[in-house]
Amino acid sequence: MLIFPDETGLAGLRETGQQKGRTTMRATINELPVMLEAGPSSIRGVDWGELRLSVVTVPAGTDFAPLLKGLPNDRCQGPHWGYVLKGRVRIQYADGDEVLSQGDFYYMPPNHSGIAEEDTQFLEIVPQDLHQEFLVNARRNLEAMARA
Repeated sequence: MLIFPDETGLAGLRETGQQKGRTTMRATINELPVMLEAGPSSIRGVDWGELRLSVVTVPAGTDFAPLLKGLPNDRCQGPHWGYVLKGRVRIQYADGDEVLSQGDFYYMPPNHSGIAEEDTQFLEIVPQDLHQEFLVNARRNLEAMARA
């Protein structure tokens, strides 16, 4: 089953009050809106300012390449800053691979793909406009795969 919730990614979050004259936001992982879901894989996230905070959950063997097909070089074009909550994922660049494991903080420059080597969950911060381009492309590819 494919789930494509509203485009804003803001449904279900709550304001938690004022801090020095500004509204603060917070959410637990389960409170983050689902931005994309396909079987056991999901991306939950929210836009805060110009950045998107997302939590990606995928089973072992998940290959991100089919979701990236159609983007320049068939790779993700956004930079990512993040933390691996559990599991292990192999990030593929044009010039080699890098393995990220539970407990790793990371910076991932643009032009990458990846394969989950274990059941994996990671938190990342990305420019929301580039991540939205990825989501639109991923939805299109998932819909095409579902029709095939």
